Amino acid sequence: MRPDSSGATSFLKLAKRGEPVYVLVRAESLGKFDQLQQFWGDASRHIVAVVGDLTEPLLGVSDQTRTKLRGQIKHCFHLGALYDLTAGNESTDLVNVLGTDHALALADDLTVGCFHLVSSIAAAGLYPGTFTETMFEEAEGLDHPYFRTKHESEALVRRQRRVPWRIYRPGMVVGHSATGYIDKIDGPYYFFKMLQKLRRTIPQWMPLIGIEGGQINLVPVDYVARAMDHLAHLPGQDGQCFHLTDPRKRHVGEVLNLLAKAAHAPTMTLRLDSQVFAGIPRMVRAALVSIRPVNRIIDEILNELGVPKSVMQLINYPTVFDCDRTQQLLAGTGIKVPPLEDYAWRLWDYWERHLDPDLLTDRSLSGKVRDRVVVITGGSSGIGRATALRLADAGATVVIIARDESRLARIREAIAAAGGKVFTYSADISDLDACDAVAKRILADHGRVDILINNAGKSIRRAIENSYDRFHDFERLMNINYYAAVRLTLALLPSMVERGQGHVICISSIGVLANSPRFSAYVASKAALEGFANCAAAEYSERNVRFTVINMPLVRTPMTAPTKVYQQLPLIAPEEAADLVCDAVIHQPKRLATRLGIFAQLMSLFAPKITEVVMSQAYRLFPESEAALEALPPPEGEASVRSAAKSDASTDEQIAFATLLRGIHW
Repeated sequence: MRPDSSGATSFLKLAKRGEPVYVLVRAESLGKFDQLQQFWGDASRHIVAVVGDLTEPLLGVSDQTRTKLRGQIKHCFHLGALYDLTAGNESTDLVNVLGTDHALALADDLTVGCFHLVSSIAAAGLYPGTFTETMFEEAEGLDHPYFRTKHESEALVRRQRRVPWRIYRPGMVVGHSATGYIDKIDGPYYFFKMLQKLRRTIPQWMPLIGIEGGQINLVPVDYVARAMDHLAHLPGQDGQCFHLTDPRKRHVGEVLNLLAKAAHAPTMTLRLDSQVFAGIPRMVRAALVSIRPVNRIIDEILNELGVPKSVMQLINYPTVFDCDRTQQLLAGTGIKVPPLEDYAWRLWDYWERHLDPDLLTDRSLSGKVRDRVVVITGGSSGIGRATALRLADAGATVVIIARDESRLARIREAIAAAGGKVFTYSADISDLDACDAVAKRILADHGRVDILINNAGKSIRRAIENSYDRFHDFERLMNINYYAAVRLTLALLPSMVERGQGHVICISSIGVLANSPRFSAYVASKAALEGFANCAAAEYSERNVRFTVINMPLVRTPMTAPTKVYQQLPLIAPEEAADLVCDAVIHQPKRLATRLGIFAQLMSLFAPKITEVVMSQAYRLFPESEAALEALPPPEGEASVRSAAKSDASTDEQIAFATLLRGIHW
């Protein structure tokens, strides 16, 4: 045996009986064994390490130790196995099959009372139907290395006649039902990262469409240990197999929903039976997955979600496990599988606090930008200024491009005074020649650009009906919001490609997702920038150059200051906007938006007429800007609207509406 999570709990149960427990430990794992002794507490007094290795004959146990233990061992529990659905044939054969053979040989040498093999429901393979505790030869679909080796290890135990035996087939073992404790990630834990990503992206109340899937059987490690301890000491049960499974029948979709609730993630309101896809001919499905681009897409999606490809075959797992006999033997003992509803939150909490792979990754801002060259356009005020201060404080070499030399001087002094590294360049990047020139200067001065933040921009708030003779407004915004950003990106991309890394962040607007009225010129220019970034992301994906679009909500900056109606509305501060930019720098998402922004986009897709009605009401509720009205003769009968536009105070109705839809441009 080796001290893994299920084994450790079993040792603790046996040690509490006062019986000495000898644990097989690899020499290189003695440090971990010492840690487990602290975990076991007082019971560790009865637990003794025996140095050995599953891959060695007689488990590598020395002659001296075998002589000492011969005739003294009542039970030999063999829990050592390689439980890795991604492992190949060679490694699983070495540990699961050969290791079992070595353990049997040692048990025979020590003349143990009973050999207990902790197998798995995987020994049934992909049997279509109900698999009972008396079934073995009926197993099907054993092509997968893990399924095959668990089946073959059972065969070794069943067919030998040297040592009495009992076999236990646990379901998918998850953490302790009282603490969530477990020390490895496998089985359902592979889907936890997917749930975490959903929680970060989509509101919990958003209904999702998913699949029902096949049967899945989860059991907490403490139930497995208690049941195994009891069954191992029952008289007259040698030569029997016990299913340590949940008698409740649950589908994958139901289990994922329970875990999603524990994670405060959205759940699948509508779950489709996989049989709806059965109409697609098998040959067509096989042909699709054999196409290399299709495989690459599948691999990329699964890699993004942290789900091994081999795990996907368990989504439609066809086997149900009968455990009636085991349940009868446990009746009256109080040993029962607790409902997943009662402990799912503990599994999630323990995983997120201790086992989340991201915990081992440096997700700090300084870890991402220290000693990196970061170029920020429009970095002398507003969002750009707040972002520059944050990145410089995190150790980045900040390069700021802006037009106003006096503002550049102030931000340069502020960063330098705080000990940051900053360089400023005065340029009007809407002048394309000037844009090319400043890009060349930056590359000449710094040798590279690691991160480009296309932040410089301009907004015009004016209804289309007041823009009939103002085509130049659309041209001005396209020049600065789109052409300048694209021109600078094109100038810096070759050096990123040459170095094999880079990140381009484009500051877009929530208005693109919500289609905000009165911002047609602004939204169109930002939508164009998004289109460019999305196309570039696909083209440069394999070259390790990432593109991120941030759909920024309305921010209180010098750009919004002239619009008096905004003075009393709930806008976010530049520092909050900088938080979004820094989050994009750290995580490099394809798109970063507020939940309201995502909801607005979904509403536009699935309920466009309702979205149009809401935006139309907002268009009527919020007045035109003073600049737009002053350029026009007052239409007859609209004096009240015009006076509202010139008033410094917002109405209660406007404030309530803007608060409800915080961040959207009005």
